[in-house]
Amino acid sequence: MTRLFVRIQNILRDERGQDLIEYAMMAGFVALAAGALLPGISTSISTVFSKVGSVMTAAAS
Repeated sequence: MTRLFVRIQNILRDERGQDLIEYAMMAGFVALAAGALLPGISTSISTVFSKVGSVMTAAAS
């Protein structure tokens, strides 16, 4: 039981990859705000995110 508790603590303390996730979230928020403020840009934003999603899917397989 102690080993499990120690492993959970180690997982919660692990901060690897946190910066990348934060930057991705900020980019998403900026894109969302730009799409809300400039409706003409929303299709471009959607296209970019679709391409990124395709590349990520291809890289994962």
